Amino acid sequence: MTQPNMQTNLNFVESQVAHIEEQVYRVEYPDIQYASLIPVDTSAGEWAKTVTYYSMDGVGRAQWASGKGFDIPLVSTAMKQHETGVFMSAIGYDYGLEEIEQATRLGIDLDGNKAMFARRAYEEFVDEVALEGDADKGWDGFWNHGDVTAVAAPNGASASPLWAQKAPEEVMADINNAITGVFTSTNTVGLADTVILPWERLSPLTTRTLANTDTTVLDFVRRNNLFTLQTGQELTIRGVRGLADKGAGGTARMIAYRNSLEVLKLHIPLALMFLPVQVQGLRYVIPGIFRLGGLDIRLPGEVRYVDGI
Repeated sequence: MTQPNMQTNLNFVESQVAHIEEQVYRVEYPDIQYASLIPVDTSAGEWAKTVTYYSMDGVGRAQWASGKGFDIPLVSTAMKQHETGVFMSAIGYDYGLEEIEQATRLGIDLDGNKAMFARRAYEEFVDEVALEGDADKGWDGFWNHGDVTAVAAPNGASASPLWAQKAPEEVMADINNAITGVFTSTNTVGLADTVILPWERLSPLTTRTLANTDTTVLDFVRRNNLFTLQTGQELTIRGVRGLADKGAGGTARMIAYRNSLEVLKLHIPLALMFLPVQVQGLRYVIPGIFRLGGLDIRLPGEVRYVDGI
């Protein structure tokens, strides 16, 4: 009986893994939400222990002044220092000796599904931390950040804040009020360019029409929101999972914000990296590591929650 040659098998696994991982890193997962909602910052350094950042708001108002006056109004800033730890996480995959022997003897490639599942597990973990936060690490997520102002949607003519019971003009007013809230809270410096909604709230906007027209509520919103009217650019409106119960009292939450690294970022000093193959008993293990530092909202005034829609 031929004994398994562990070194020969190891060389085979290493060559196969290199090819598999090239494919794995090219795959995008459309239902992973964080990457399209939050800018990612990898600049902290792969092995940084902490990330220090500052959130800041500024206030001030110009006034009439004498040409010889000394009483000059000054702006003031409120700056808060934050420090977040960077923590190691891991996910990997393996192949058993039987799989390797069969592949080498039959001259077939190793199945790359395990590597795909490992990458998928990494993306899902980061997605959850970015959006929901992590209580053990003391991190808030994008859905529930403590520094962001949350306001209640007003009642419409039906005496309800729910969009299902509001006229299109009232829905438009809620969205414009959210954009205006960002604008005024930043002393007209910031303007929200993105609005994200629970799917349950966005979907009806694509089918409801204005009275006596073929114009959907969503088309009406796209043309008449304050961001578009002010800049001539299209407002990004997206439906997402996870906001249906994040508002006060378990209500639906809308988020309006400026999607920019200046406003918010997710710290990933080290994205998923697969390490060299390791022989452990009768298994060939490919460990994967990554380091995550949580969500940083640097300018919380440029993000606004609206609850109860």
